[in-house]
Amino acid sequence: MKLVKEVMVSNVICVSPFATLREALRLMKKHGVKSLVVEKQHPSDAYGLITYTNVLKTVVAEQGDIDLLNVYDACAKPALAVGKSLEVRQVAALMTEHRVKRVLVLEDNDLLGFVAMDDIMTVLLEQVD
Repeated sequence: MKLVKEVMVSNVICVSPFATLREALRLMKKHGVKSLVVEKQHPSDAYGLITYTNVLKTVVAEQGDIDLLNVYDACAKPALAVGKSLEVRQVAALMTEHRVKRVLVLEDNDLLGFVAMDDIMTVLLEQVD
């Protein structure tokens, strides 16, 4: 079975927790991604993750304005994270258990990349004739 480091995406787009949701959405649109990693505020802090779903839930729940709400209002923090040497099937089990579609890949609390459900499905589909 493959390891996380073999399937992870290392080209990650980050955003400040103090950015507005409009700025975050602009970054998502510009880079063609559905999620952003929320930067740490200091070396011992945790990374966060903001997705389309987080944005929609926050805007609807708060009846909010994307110019008034910040990323930290909407992001999941701390984001679920795994190490690069974990088997992909273990990551799939974590994702299923926690009902998330993305997990960060960290080494000593430093960001290496992330793994999305689509990356894992690609691995599974390669095993099908």
